[in-house]
Amino acid sequence: MRKQRVAGTSAGKWPAAILAAVVNLAFIVFLVFSVTWQNRRLESVSVELYAPPSPSPAKVEPAPQPPPQSEPPKAQPEPPKPQPEAPKPAPSPQPPAPTRAEIELKAKQEQVERERKEKERKEAEKREADKREAERKKQDEKRLAEVRERQAREEAALKAQATREQVAMAKAAANAAAAAEAKAIDDYIRRIQAKIKGNVVVPPDIAGNPEAIFDVVQLPTGEIIDVQLRKSSGVRAYDEAVQRAIIKASPLPRPDSADLFRRNLTLKFRPLD
Repeated sequence: MRKQRVAGTSAGKWPAAILAAVVNLAFIVFLVFSVTWQNRRLESVSVELYAPPSPSPAKVEPAPQPPPQSEPPKAQPEPPKPQPEAPKPAPSPQPPAPTRAEIELKAKQEQVERERKEKERKEAEKREADKREAERKKQDEKRLAEVRERQAREEAALKAQATREQVAMAKAAANAAAAAEAKAIDDYIRRIQAKIKGNVVVPPDIAGNPEAIFDVVQLPTGEIIDVQLRKSSGVRAYDEAVQRAIIKASPLPRPDSADLFRRNLTLKFRPLD
C-alpha cells in the first residue's frame, strides 16, 4: 500500500510542474513582446482635409461637421546615437634592442658613477673625521692652556710667597743685624764714654744733672784730632772738664770689628750718670 501511495504522489506532481513551466514561458514571451513594442518607432500619420462642394444658391445646407480629429500619437524620442569611438593612437615604434657595446658602455658609466659617489662619500667622511679631530685637538689645547695658566698662577703665587718670605727673612736678618750692630756700637760708645768719664773732674758746686754734648773726630787708630762742644750743660766748668777728659782719653778704645768704626762721634755726658 505504501508503494501505491508513493506512485500516486509522483503522478500528481507532473501536471503542476508542466503548468508552472507554461506560465513562466508565457511571462517571458510577454516581456519580450513589451520590450520590442516599446522600442519600435511610431510612424507619423498624415490626415488630409477636403472642403465639401459649394451648395446651390437656392438651398443652403449646413456644412457637415467634420468628424473629430484624433490626436496624432506623440513621436517617441529617438534613442541616443552611439558615440563614435575615438581613434586609437598608433602604436609607437619599439626602440631597437641595445647592442653589446652600448650595454658595456652603460655598465662602465654606471661603474664610474658608483666609484665617483663612493669617492665623494669617503672624502666627506674624511672631512668629517678631520673636523672632529681638529675640534678634539682644539679642546685639548684649550684644556692644556687652562692647566698651564693655572700652574703659572700657582707658581707665581708660590714665587710671590717665597719672595715675601725671603724679604721678611732678609728684613728680619737686617733688623737683627742692625740691632746687633746698634748694640755693638752702643757698647763701643759706652766704652769710649767710660774711659772719658774716668778723666772728668766734676766741679763740686754743680747743681742737678746737666747734659753736655760733644762732636769728636778720630782716626782709625783711636787718636782724637778734633773736639767741638755741640750743646753746653750750662755749667762752663763742667763743659771744660769734659773737654779736657776727652783729649786726655786719646787714643780712644777701638771697636771689636772694623765695620763698627765711626770717624765722627757724638758723645753725651752727665755728671750723675
